Amino acid sequence: MESLVSQLIDLGAVSPPQEVCDIIWETVNQDGVAPDDFYVTTIYPTEVRVNCDWVKVQNQRMDAAIVVSDTATGSNAQCKLLRDLKAGDRVVVGIEGIRTIRKTESREQRNTQEFSFMGSGVSSERRVELVVEQIAWEIRQIRDQGGKVVVTAGPVVIHTGGADHLSWLIREGYVQALLGGNAIAVHDIEQSMMGTSLGVDMKRGVSVRGGHRHHLKAINTIRRCGSIANAVEQGILTKGVFYECVQHNIPFALAGSIRDDGPLPDTQMDLLKAQEEYARLIEGADLILMLSSMLHSIGVGNMTPAGVKMVCVDINPAVVTKLSDRGSVESVGVVTDVGLFLSLLVQQLNQLTSPYRIAQLV
Repeated sequence: MESLVSQLIDLGAVSPPQEVCDIIWETVNQDGVAPDDFYVTTIYPTEVRVNCDWVKVQNQRMDAAIVVSDTATGSNAQCKLLRDLKAGDRVVVGIEGIRTIRKTESREQRNTQEFSFMGSGVSSERRVELVVEQIAWEIRQIRDQGGKVVVTAGPVVIHTGGADHLSWLIREGYVQALLGGNAIAVHDIEQSMMGTSLGVDMKRGVSVRGGHRHHLKAINTIRRCGSIANAVEQGILTKGVFYECVQHNIPFALAGSIRDDGPLPDTQMDLLKAQEEYARLIEGADLILMLSSMLHSIGVGNMTPAGVKMVCVDINPAVVTKLSDRGSVESVGVVTDVGLFLSLLVQQLNQLTSPYRIAQLV
């Protein structure tokens, strides 16, 4: 019965008012360790019953515990990762007094959706131009309303010739934060300084003599400067994605990994701190654009609450499907070359910003 009730809570079910009980909580005895029966959160907005009142859980995210506390203004509840729990924290356990707020369409979608070809959120056969046009409209609307678009990108963006397009998006105000790893920054800087990406000439598509050293030369140059921002200020880095970030005060976070060369001074090699930087930058996001970076995209997806639209672009359908499987109805999957996608996106946005185009739409 408890297993069934847990599933019903995830679907947004609520017990009759007269039967709703307050939450049950237990105190944390050891830092970073929750009580055995702690409630595990989902991406959906959650409320808990405290002193006969429903309290909204703050910092909503999946795979966390709920900690309740008393403040001067009343009861407070927030999501906390296991590693952030402290002895004395009161953690919600069991399933009493908990409800999740789900959109009607997310509960009914599986039952009401009719059969159709290419009807899933992920299809390699759907016409990419139509999807890009819709995404362009949303991004334009978010920018014009002062919203927030976060981009998560991998080095494939640079390899496929998408650097100029992503730079344009940053320069034109369509990106408010950039997340990635050491590699995208290294190859962007390599291309900006030497015209190659992993030693391959970006204009001719062929390897150049001694090109295998180029990415290490780029790393060495930035390390000599002390940071990417310092390289821009000193006039050493004069173009590219991260040049535009520095010039337009767009915050970025680079999460390191065991395979990183260098790394760059800006790359955060402490995984827990990198996760914190990512989580801070996605706060308040209206849309997250995930560009050919499976691990970083999945990590960001796990930090993102429901209600934030996610657009995942990858040539591999399995990557796009993995993001869609989070259960969020706001996820859109685009199976295509990321360089082509960015090119089409910039074209669509250029049309939207054209005075003639705007006059036609009006």
